[in-house]
Amino acid sequence: MQPHIPQLKFTPSANFFLMAGPCVIEGEDISLRIAERIVTITDQLQIPYIFKGSFRKANRSRGDSFTGIGDEKALKVLAKVNKELGIPTVTDIHESHEAAMAAAFVDVLQIPAFLCRQTELLVAAAQTQKVVNIKKGQFLSAGAMKFAVDKVSDAGNHNIMLTERGNMFGYQDLVVDYRGIPEMQSLGIPVIMDCTHSLQQPNQPGGITGGKPALIGTIAKAAIAVGADGLFIETHPDPKNAKSDGANMLHLDLLEDLLIKLIRIREAII
Repeated sequence: MQPHIPQLKFTPSANFFLMAGPCVIEGEDISLRIAERIVTITDQLQIPYIFKGSFRKANRSRGDSFTGIGDEKALKVLAKVNKELGIPTVTDIHESHEAAMAAAFVDVLQIPAFLCRQTELLVAAAQTQKVVNIKKGQFLSAGAMKFAVDKVSDAGNHNIMLTERGNMFGYQDLVVDYRGIPEMQSLGIPVIMDCTHSLQQPNQPGGITGGKPALIGTIAKAAIAVGADGLFIETHPDPKNAKSDGANMLHLDLLEDLLIKLIRIREAII
């Protein structure tokens, strides 16, 4: 049975959609608990929802950092979330050969920001005919993402989304240029704001990425105010003990209140 992908309508009157979940799949039980909690919230608020979880973290500061529970095991967890809760799922891929493998389990393939110029990776993702979410490189302008979009569409796949996640500012910080959201929307595809990775503070002396989670709401509110189609938020019931990116995650208990505020902003601008 093929996973069901709800039709998301990206129109000025439609609600924004949400990609949310843990940074990495840590196990079946916790993944289902997080997904169930978010489904309860988003169903009540009528926000289309896609569960997010990386099946493996290939980009870590230190060689001894947690990378995953095993590729097949993690992908099966994502498939179970889809089957039991009836929601689409998204995961990152890092190499061309992973595209077909991950596509057998999830609905959306995500291209990490550092890899958004990798032609073979983009083409391999496109050839699966899954939705392809391309994260904008921290080193690229919004306008330059046209070429990443072209690579996917030229390969015969027009199911494309772009995600803003900030630009490098100095060595250990990121800033968000909100002009990039409407600029990328001019390509005719949905644009998502990554509210958590845009607050990363990479390359810290201890080899563990830092962050400013207190500003997640600020990033999200501004993104909705300028008309972002969707939001990407990594969330966890215990960020301090999350196995990846805990320093810039939103505590799961704070998600509902934030989404309610964001809906009010959305209503005010349409």
